[in-house]
Amino acid sequence: MTAGAARKPRGVAPDRAARSARPPLAGLRLVRLHLASRRVPAALAALAACGVALRVALRWNWDTYGALQLPLVFEAGAAAVIAVATASPLGEPERATGRWLPYLRLGAALALTAAAVSALAAAGTGAHLAGGTLDVLRNVAGLTGIGLLCAAVLGGSLAWVGPLGYMVVGVYALYTDWHGPALTTPWIWPARPPHDLGAALCASLVFAAGTVVITVRGARDSAGE
Repeated sequence: MTAGAARKPRGVAPDRAARSARPPLAGLRLVRLHLASRRVPAALAALAACGVALRVALRWNWDTYGALQLPLVFEAGAAAVIAVATASPLGEPERATGRWLPYLRLGAALALTAAAVSALAAAGTGAHLAGGTLDVLRNVAGLTGIGLLCAAVLGGSLAWVGPLGYMVVGVYALYTDWHGPALTTPWIWPARPPHDLGAALCASLVFAAGTVVITVRGARDSAGE
């Protein structure tokens, strides 16, 4: 056994230590770059603005029908922000080389949804928020699911169409519930009471479908289609 062979193991150990120390830092950098590419900081600022605007609006005097409509407008706006944030400027190269990409998509979608629910629920603290926190959770989740599905089909830049289009349906359903025969289908969950199990299940199914599709496929922009 030569002196060079004896020295080799001692020279390899620091290299292995350096390689084992790099992955956590590389992972954090990957997460940061993914969030920046999806403009998540700007999305978080927009969600916070939705919460502030809802809080200010709740201080005004609204009739009963207006009070029912008001949260839905901001919930749809928050869902539209989340859906638009799925767009990627990198396209096909990102999809082809990023094995962690599905997990990053899922994490970003869940984190933004949680931030939206928290911002709007906090805005209603100590104020008369129609439906309360449960209504916010159900509506934001369902509307976000619609937005994520639209992102996969239409692309992130047009994903806002789904939540805002569904908002019109929800507003009409609230109108008919207030002024005439109610639209009783649980698939139009904004018009259902906060504790309605069927409405909660429908919203949850749409949200689950949206998160699965956006995780596996991504927005149409990022798929390079």
